[in-house]
Amino acid sequence: MSPAEPEEGHGIRCRLDELLAARGLTLTELSARVGVSVVNLSVLKNDRAKAIRFSTLTAICRALECEVGELLVLAAD
Repeated sequence: MSPAEPEEGHGIRCRLDELLAARGLTLTELSARVGVSVVNLSVLKNDRAKAIRFSTLTAICRALECEVGELLVLAAD
């Protein structure tokens, strides 16, 4: 399984890379803004996360000025 493929068993894909690039931000900058470690953001970005707290999701969406549905999407079959 490549890092871009979601874990088998769920069909959710995280678009964090795309949103960061569109806003000219790095993972390190986002980490400082939301108070989540770079390692944990990397796990999310690479579709290896098994769960995400609503508080983390809210902080990321606020920092990126996006909706949850822009960050997390259903992966194509």
